[in-house]
Amino acid sequence: MSVQIKLNLFKILLAGAVFASGSSFAQKNVIEKIRKNPKAPFSYAELSIKDGGKWQGNEYIGGAFKNINELQLPAEHTDHSYYIRYEGIGLENNQIGYRLYLDWRNATDIFGKKVNTLVLPDVGQDGFETYHHDAPWGQDILKSGRTIGVGSYGRYDDQNDFVETFKTVKTTTAKVVNESDKSFATIDYKGWKTWGKAVDLQSKLTIFNRDRFVKVDLNLNETISGLCTGIVAFKDIPMKEAVSKNKKWGYIATYGTQTLAKKEDNLGMVIFYPIGNLDKIVKTKSTHVVVFKKTKNVSYYFMGAWSQEPNGIKTEEEFYRDLDKKLEILDNNNQL
Repeated sequence: MSVQIKLNLFKILLAGAVFASGSSFAQKNVIEKIRKNPKAPFSYAELSIKDGGKWQGNEYIGGAFKNINELQLPAEHTDHSYYIRYEGIGLENNQIGYRLYLDWRNATDIFGKKVNTLVLPDVGQDGFETYHHDAPWGQDILKSGRTIGVGSYGRYDDQNDFVETFKTVKTTTAKVVNESDKSFATIDYKGWKTWGKAVDLQSKLTIFNRDRFVKVDLNLNETISGLCTGIVAFKDIPMKEAVSKNKKWGYIATYGTQTLAKKEDNLGMVIFYPIGNLDKIVKTKSTHVVVFKKTKNVSYYFMGAWSQEPNGIKTEEEFYRDLDKKLEILDNNNQL
């Protein structure tokens, strides 16, 4: 091999390593700033991967976690690869935390918080099981199963009554950004194949330094049918619907004992959607689904509210009063 070829290969590998790791300094600065004034309103987005180990098939062996700002998923990566800390992107503020699985599942999960301080930088550092169990900070409270969890996105297959996720994608690139009053993640899926022509989809998930909701913006390079979001459906937990006074926005919501925590635990979940983009609402075997009309872009909101939050929403009545207030705000302002 010639010296020039070796040099070119080194440049390619170096560029790839830089792109995969991103800069960790920005993440560290954000964490330090929040921890200096721990109870002040904050928002935080996080992405953390193993470094210093090696791939063995679809598992990453060894190494230590480090926070990064941007990542193109390695070809080897899938669910339970032990490469990404808590398996995805984290979004957090004083009241709640969420994670989006960065693999074919693409589900959004909820981290219920018992404290109003920053917790995500410590979650999952000691393994992939501990955050499923009760801890002083809280725990992973939502059992998403083979669904999109709460507020994630996919494509509804009308013929098979099923939500297709991201099993076939050419590349997936994720990025996290922290600003003074909001934090967000953008995920670019290139060559997402379901049926028909493969498309490119960019999602943006934004959490603010207030309340519990996340705004989701979806943009495609081609118009498609079946784009959808939803809420995991649990037995004996009814779904409720409402439409705003001027019929601009609606919601689907559930409330009840639907967590992985103690039996008397309650959780509320909601999707706020623009009526103009709605095709239909359906229930599959496992998911309450909001299906959008054929489109290239749509924006909506999702939210969880856990009864164990400090000073949180404790009852079903409180939960639906909160949703109705938000629905009125959306009706008047078209945003929360």
